Amino acid sequence: PILYSYFRSSCSWRVRIALALKGISYDLVPVNLIKDGGQQFSPEFKALNPMQQVPALKIDGITLSQSLAIINYLEETHPNPRLLPQDPKKRAQVRMIADHIVSGIQPLQNLSVLKQMGEKKMEWAQNCITSGFQALEQILQHTAGRYCVGDEVSMADLCLAPQVANAERFKVDMGPYPTITRINKALLELEAFKISHPSRQPDTPAELRA
Repeated sequence: PILYSYFRSSCSWRVRIALALKGISYDLVPVNLIKDGGQQFSPEFKALNPMQQVPALKIDGITLSQSLAIINYLEETHPNPRLLPQDPKKRAQVRMIADHIVSGIQPLQNLSVLKQMGEKKMEWAQNCITSGFQALEQILQHTAGRYCVGDEVSMADLCLAPQVANAERFKVDMGPYPTITRINKALLELEAFKISHPSRQPDTPAELRA
């Protein structure tokens, strides 16, 4: 497999965690979203992913984009350890939390949107994350065990940790979100989350390395 990734991309980090958890080794091709006006806009990368976004994963003779589509494929082809609970209610909760982050928070504060916001980008990102986290904190109070849904790491957790990293980067006050903070702390102790962390990637700038 070949993963096209950017160290700071939260969508790429979700996929890196899934690959690490499932023990799938891969080659990493960095795509710098800022350098050269954004390497994702090159004709070569557009041919690979017409949406001109990371991640993209070449695997088993196909190229997939969109982090949840990639993670679902990995789940179906490498079922252990599972990232979706067997219980239908818990599985629905996992998907709900993942969608909440992937659709309701992250796209509103990603690079392409922030470019449009000009000087207000920090305030905009904080507001988007805060309103999303207020709802997420409430949801997690009903679903969480050690992790987002019960005591097993799931697809929801793969979305949570990168979104908390975004929140910290945009200087969001995490005080009002004790459940999110507690789960994130537990996740960052896991090896798969450590080795896939933005501070430990081949394309991480020296000053941001762990």
